[in-house]
Amino acid sequence: MATWIVFRREVGQYFASPFAYLITAAVLVLTGVLFNSDLQGSMTLKPAEPALVPLVMSFTMIFFAPLLTMRLFAEERREGTLELLMTAPVTDASIVFGKFLGAWFYFTLLMILTFIYQFILLSITQPDIGAAISAYVGIWLYGGATLAVGMLFSAMTENQIVAAFLSMIVLFLMWMGDQAGQIVANIDVARVVRALSLQGHFSTSFASGLIRAEDIVYFAGIITVVLYVTIRVIESNRVR
Repeated sequence: MATWIVFRREVGQYFASPFAYLITAAVLVLTGVLFNSDLQGSMTLKPAEPALVPLVMSFTMIFFAPLLTMRLFAEERREGTLELLMTAPVTDASIVFGKFLGAWFYFTLLMILTFIYQFILLSITQPDIGAAISAYVGIWLYGGATLAVGMLFSAMTENQIVAAFLSMIVLFLMWMGDQAGQIVANIDVARVVRALSLQGHFSTSFASGLIRAEDIVYFAGIITVVLYVTIRVIESNRVR
């Protein structure tokens, strides 16, 4: 019940925030431009890529996830409302889960808006529906993982800009792991680096039409571990 209350509060704040709408508009414009370019190329060069939009979002979430989550705790701590929330009859876990689910829900709605591109593709050609479904399942989990990381840094500081900057750096390094793994000479080291990267569990599986248990476990594991750490951070604030 407490988680539901926090969830509704966060979703309401997203829909009341002009900044959240600007992020949504930016994502839709960027994916729309690239989709249109790919669609034009499919007329003469190659078949349209059904996983294009999720692939684009896998990179943009490095920047947009921190922007969507930077205020979750940082703003409340700066304004003093976090202390008020923590005095309410809700657990720290309920606060963290509610805020995370609110952010993930907003991302889910944003992701659903991009389905329009798939409908356009279906009206023009015969894309690989299985690959598109797989890519969207993957980017949904991928988005959840990036939002969890962004929320953790928001819980660690009262400065929203600092929270966004730090989470962008961490997410970019996690994204770059796949590219780094391709140039590392040692095969074993390369496998470890790629196994820890975001793209290593998305571009070669979900985006290619493959839904593998190990990739689901990877993203679910990131979400679980990061949320656990976030709860511990919030608990440390309560002790102070």
